[in-house]
Amino acid sequence: MEALPPTSDMPAPNGFVAVTDPRRAEYLLEALKIALASPGEHRLFRMGKIPGLFPARSGPAGDAALEALRDGLLETTRTEVKGKLITEWVRATPKAVRYVHDHDSLRSILRELKDVLQTSQTGVPQWMAEAKQELAAIAASFEVRANALLTRLDELARRCEAALRRAEMNQTLPLVAEPLQQVVPWASQALDYLDQRTGLGLSGASCPLPELFAALREVFPALTLPEFHHGLRRLHDARVVQLEPTDAMAQPEYAVVCEGQLMYNVRR
Repeated sequence: MEALPPTSDMPAPNGFVAVTDPRRAEYLLEALKIALASPGEHRLFRMGKIPGLFPARSGPAGDAALEALRDGLLETTRTEVKGKLITEWVRATPKAVRYVHDHDSLRSILRELKDVLQTSQTGVPQWMAEAKQELAAIAASFEVRANALLTRLDELARRCEAALRRAEMNQTLPLVAEPLQQVVPWASQALDYLDQRTGLGLSGASCPLPELFAALREVFPALTLPEFHHGLRRLHDARVVQLEPTDAMAQPEYAVVCEGQLMYNVRR
């Protein structure tokens, strides 16, 4: 039976061939690269969360630390003793530069490149997904703001139209023809109220008939409900106003029959 080689630098029994643990070389090379990257002294061994050049005092990492000190790749700068706790501080020597240059092989470089590529392959799709989410959020926000702006512009357009009507009235231009004004003497006041209501940006362009009747009674206290209904039908037929039906009638007694329907709202 063929003898199997051990994986450490311990003396090999008869029949075995001593083979260096590959992790030992990796620990040594990595520690020297860290020491050279940050000139000055470093802890030789890591202690809990406190960083050090080598992760452990025993095993392949401990063997690599001993090799570095023995071969003069690292030199001890000071030693701290606190009770049973001993902390060694070291720094890299010029030999470490030559060692890293000679042993930082193409294989290790390719391994690092592979790690970088794997990280990039994992990170790029995640970054793309996050970027898409951010763009979708920006698009949604833009749409909301654009709709709000359009709504505001529509409201301003209605108010501008109402203001123009009032300006025309102030210039003594009649809102309704003289014959119709004689039949419906409160027609101009009704149209002016509808324009004022629209100019205030009240929700809904239609005005309930009870509201319009109450507004006209302040100017024409003798106005009766039948006269109000009759005048509305004349204004509707002349296309000065537009009567509209609705399913919600809080005060149905104010509804007027027009074109075979119960009309409860009115608009310009």
